Amino acid sequence: MGEVKVIGSSKSLFCARVEWALKLKGVEYEYLQEDIWNKSPLLLKHNPVHKKVPVLVHDDKPIAESLVILEYIDETWKDYPLLPEDPYERAMARFWAKFAEEKCLMGAFAAFWKEGEEKEKAIESALESFTFLEKQIQGKKFFSGDDNIGYLDLVMGWIPLWLNVMEEAGGMKLMDAQKFPFLHEWTQNFIEIPLIKECLPPRDALVNYFILVMSYIRSMAAAKQ
Repeated sequence: MGEVKVIGSSKSLFCARVEWALKLKGVEYEYLQEDIWNKSPLLLKHNPVHKKVPVLVHDDKPIAESLVILEYIDETWKDYPLLPEDPYERAMARFWAKFAEEKCLMGAFAAFWKEGEEKEKAIESALESFTFLEKQIQGKKFFSGDDNIGYLDLVMGWIPLWLNVMEEAGGMKLMDAQKFPFLHEWTQNFIEIPLIKECLPPRDALVNYFILVMSYIRSMAAAKQ
């Protein structure tokens, strides 16, 4: 099926999704580690629009944006389907992926770096969004609805580690086991899968990275005032 390369960063949750999908499909690939603070000519060549990782390069054809990449992988390599076959279920999977990206992930990230009253508002908004995910996972082992992880599980895969790190670095708590018991159980099931563990970065390094990111964002925000 041609040569496959991933331009990514080991600290990026978006890149982890892509690696998980390729490993589930049994696709061999070359991983090109990117320094996101000093972007390489290769990254700028293959993703000139957003200049971000991940980028999947298949037969010299680049595909950017992790959710787009996941669908491309699923359509290209048929073993281990990630998205449901039923059109309605596929549409719902895409809906919840978009919701989780725009509301839960972005909400948690805002809560992570903001301060004071803005931080409290961001936490409240993120908690409201996570309530919807709690209802979606209730009664299921995985978001896919069966005993195997699928597209939505990969999309939500940032919660077990990256959210926990954001909580520590940002001095907050979003994923409370008592408030979100079903999501909490899912995180335990998901992160214990050997294939998932293989692509997780060291937690301490990730905490230090997020502290650096927080400092950078806050300094940029202050400079604009």
